[in-house]
Amino acid sequence: MGALSGLSVVIVIAVIFFLGLFTYYVPIGLFITAYFSGVKLKIFRDLVGMRLRKVSPAVIVRSMISATKAGLFLNSSLLEAHYLAGGNVIKVVNALISANKANLELSFEKAAAIDLAGRDVLEAVKMSVIPKVIQTPLVSAVAKDGIQLKAIARITVRANLERLVGGAGETTILARVGEGIVSTIGSSTSYKNVLENPDSISKVVLSKGLDAGTAFEILSIDIADVDVGTNIGSILQADQAEADLKVARAKAEERRAAAVALEQEMIAEVARMRAKVVEAEAEVPLALADAFRSGNLGVMDYYNIKNIQSDTEMRNAIAKPEEKKDPKKNE
Repeated sequence: MGALSGLSVVIVIAVIFFLGLFTYYVPIGLFITAYFSGVKLKIFRDLVGMRLRKVSPAVIVRSMISATKAGLFLNSSLLEAHYLAGGNVIKVVNALISANKANLELSFEKAAAIDLAGRDVLEAVKMSVIPKVIQTPLVSAVAKDGIQLKAIARITVRANLERLVGGAGETTILARVGEGIVSTIGSSTSYKNVLENPDSISKVVLSKGLDAGTAFEILSIDIADVDVGTNIGSILQADQAEADLKVARAKAEERRAAAVALEQEMIAEVARMRAKVVEAEAEVPLALADAFRSGNLGVMDYYNIKNIQSDTEMRNAIAKPEEKKDPKKNE
């Protein structure tokens, strides 16, 4: 009796395991749901084959049911191929349904390519129907009169499904619009012109075709805010004046150093000349003594020379003005 009861338990477990394995590989519930939803699939060729090909039958069947109810007829092989490629089958099908309801031309191949490219195809379809508004960060630019302006722009864009694969994203749009704002403000004669007509910025920027090569189509560019910043021109002029002053001071110091060096050189030259004069004067008594010894100079000649020297010193003293006496020295 114990052996029979043990065998019964084993048989029950085996039956349960077999039923579980059978229902896993043969999803009868999905087949019934698909059949009554108008989706024609073969239970063994399609559903069991999906299991064997490592494809989720639930994802494929439910996506086909949604498409069929929306009036679209999709091939299960295409959905399986996209699933195996790592795509999001549900988003692709929902995007096709949304595009069909909005009368947008979008094929399954195009939608699958957009999805595999890493973009949200459903969001792209929504942006094609309802444009999106993106805002630029604070853009600073300087007009020709040197006044800084700070502007913020709002860009209304619509997704371009034809250029979504390989097209640049929102970052490129923001960069191009920011560059256009800087260029337009920089070419303005005065900041007052920009403040009076801020729409002139959007008109000029919009006319440049900044959406070329991007995944979007720019519908409008609106200047949300324009503020006056600092006077960059005056700051630059002040900095330039300070730099010029430093250069002038450096050149003046260079000239002063050169003058001091020249003065020191002249002083040294005068000292050398005085040394030569002293040396020459030291040789005069020797020459006079030699003249006396050789008889070339007499005593009377010597006295005449001394008289001439005394007369010259007297004339020099008369020619010089009298020095004012300092009363403090007498005290």
